[in-house]
Amino acid sequence: MKNLVESLNQQFEEFRKDAVDQLIKGNKAAGTRARKTSLAIEKALKEFRKKSIDASKK
Repeated sequence: MKNLVESLNQQFEEFRKDAVDQLIKGNKAAGTRARKTSLAIEKALKEFRKKSIDASKK
């Protein structure tokens, strides 16, 4: 689970960087990367939720 949290932190940082580039610089490619990263974050958060629930049942 520790690896999952570290991966999420990295993905959040990538998303933040790309989202800022799109908003401030108008970089369309950064917007595409941010959207792609948001989908990966969504999947990772679902996995975190499953693991968290399993850990709380122990």
